[in-house]
Amino acid sequence: MDITQERTEDRNLPFDVFARACPSRGTLEHVTGRWGGLTLGALHEGSLRFNELRRRVDGVSEKMLSQTLHALERDGLVHREAQPTNPPRVDYELTPLGREVAERLLSLIHCVEGRMDDVLAARERYDGMRGTF
Repeated sequence: MDITQERTEDRNLPFDVFARACPSRGTLEHVTGRWGGLTLGALHEGSLRFNELRRRVDGVSEKMLSQTLHALERDGLVHREAQPTNPPRVDYELTPLGREVAERLLSLIHCVEGRMDDVLAARERYDGMRGTF
């Protein structure tokens, strides 16, 4: 069986992120990974150039941001627009699919941010009981 037949067969299967071979698992990893989620959240604010995005996603290296953007672009979540200028200008923005995913992700981000007092208190209790950290 060649790769084209395998891909066609993959598309005929129901998607199940819990199944090892399901392609949705890779996309979920791209979206929920450390840099993917932050990149999608930042791009939800609007189109950004690479260095603007790198400044917004504090702590990401140039290499990791580049890899993240390539993965998100391949998954159809991010659109890369290269302008034929000197120096070259490249803008990144969410696709409609990327916007939908980012909105759901931002709901989770806002939930976590809004409950950080509870999280910090839980960590303190946990660490106190175990004598760690």
